[in-house]
Amino acid sequence: MIEPFKMGYTAIGGLGVFILGMKYLSDSLQMLSGGLIRKAISSMTTNRFLAVLVGIFVTCFVQSSSITTIMVVGLTNAGLMQLTQAIGVILGANVGTTITGWILAIQIGKYGLLLIALGVFPMLFSKNDTVSASAKILVALGLIFFGLEIMSDAFKPLRKDEGFMNLMLTLDGRTLLSVLGCVAIGCLMTMVVQSSSAMLGITIALAATGAIPLYTAIALVMGENIGTTITAQFASIGGTITARRAAMAHTVFNVLGVVIIISFFSTYVEMIEKFVPGVSSFIDSQGNHPYIAAHIAMGHTFFNVTATLVMLPFLGHLAKLVTRMVPEKEGAVKGAFKYIGAPGTIPVSMGISMVFEELRRMQTRVHKALRHAGSYLQRDLKGRDRFYRKVAALEDETDIMQHEITTFVVTLMQSGNASNSQSDRAYSYVRAADELESIADYAASLCSYMKRLDKYELDFSQEAWKDLLDYHREVFAFFILVCNDFKNEDVVSSRKIYDEARRLNDLADAIRDNHLKRMKAGSCGALPALTFSDMAVALRRIKNHTVNLHEALFYKPPAA
Repeated sequence: MIEPFKMGYTAIGGLGVFILGMKYLSDSLQMLSGGLIRKAISSMTTNRFLAVLVGIFVTCFVQSSSITTIMVVGLTNAGLMQLTQAIGVILGANVGTTITGWILAIQIGKYGLLLIALGVFPMLFSKNDTVSASAKILVALGLIFFGLEIMSDAFKPLRKDEGFMNLMLTLDGRTLLSVLGCVAIGCLMTMVVQSSSAMLGITIALAATGAIPLYTAIALVMGENIGTTITAQFASIGGTITARRAAMAHTVFNVLGVVIIISFFSTYVEMIEKFVPGVSSFIDSQGNHPYIAAHIAMGHTFFNVTATLVMLPFLGHLAKLVTRMVPEKEGAVKGAFKYIGAPGTIPVSMGISMVFEELRRMQTRVHKALRHAGSYLQRDLKGRDRFYRKVAALEDETDIMQHEITTFVVTLMQSGNASNSQSDRAYSYVRAADELESIADYAASLCSYMKRLDKYELDFSQEAWKDLLDYHREVFAFFILVCNDFKNEDVVSSRKIYDEARRLNDLADAIRDNHLKRMKAGSCGALPALTFSDMAVALRRIKNHTVNLHEALFYKPPAA
């Protein structure tokens, strides 16, 4: 006899243990991945195959296609990823998420507590991040299998309940109407739970106890594929037009794939039955269906892999379709960078990767500001006032970016899931953003001093102009040298950076001495002399902040 209350809290408790296990697994894999996720994101080009591989790789590590698609929407919204790249990563995420089904298909539920026992003490008490993360994987797998076992036990009475079985007769997946009903249920439940992995766990738990047949289970999985796209849709609200199109592409792709499968659903399920060893309807001595989980996992995998391979050559067409579906409104203002979703919903390693990508974008803005400032210093250049306006605009933009990065990192670190190395890296990025913003400030100050000269129709001697322009060129080259840290792992050595900084200090001292000689000789008036000194100091400060930028990017925590 079914006790609804007991079955309800047992099933929900099992689901809670399962979800906690999935979260632990995601956190620990990300911690062990180190900089691999950031490198994967940084490696993305317009190559659609590489984008798909990145999507598979990242999703395997974060164990959630929803998290990957949130990241994609965020990077697209920031202008760091093109629409076709974003669609490629989303297709890869759909393939990567199928690994969850195979983890659940491993029939070791009774060993869940053993895995927890083996991993819990090293996870809690080890001071080594790698050992702790590895142990956390054991605990995570134990929680996943134990949670699945709890749910299966909770659902066992359903297979003998006449009311539930009559409902399953109407949702047996044998007719078009029942397939559509199962797809709708799977979609709605996934939207509510906000996790296709959790719904997949529930589906496998129901099927393993014999409460639902294979046809119903696979139809539910198809609906879960559609329901998981709602996360990206929520993430894109208020974002740029490209971000909304990326989210729409995820929905269109999954809906289109499910519609195609529904058109020959019975044939598809029969094909899965033949592919996987063991008969899905086989019942063991305990009344369970031991082989059906593998059939469900295969149905999930085959659907996503095949759909991705078929759609890959038509990414451009899909991009055009969603562009028509989500048209750009006339007069719409293109948004500045926005972090998508609350930092608490983004994995720490993913959030840190997003910050680094945004730092790279910020660095290009500062590079432009310094270059435009150099152009504004050229008095014989026609239309040079436009460079003053460009530097001012870039300085405003870097102020916003620095504020966003700082706010985001602080909130991200408050989640409490970051390792020591991740925390050190995150706060070093905050310092780097502060140094970049300071460089942009001094570039703007340099232009304002030049504006003062123009306003009062003042001038320097030819020698003073040569000293100033040469020093700007040297400082600009130094900034470019340091910014190689953003481009690859073969960063310039700190020794070379410090040697170059000392040389620029000596050059600044020589410029100051030359300036004092000109003042003593009476060849430089009071206001021009003050302005020259201000400009030289601004360039020297830019050099100082560039050294600090290198130290921030190359930060290494002191040995214990």
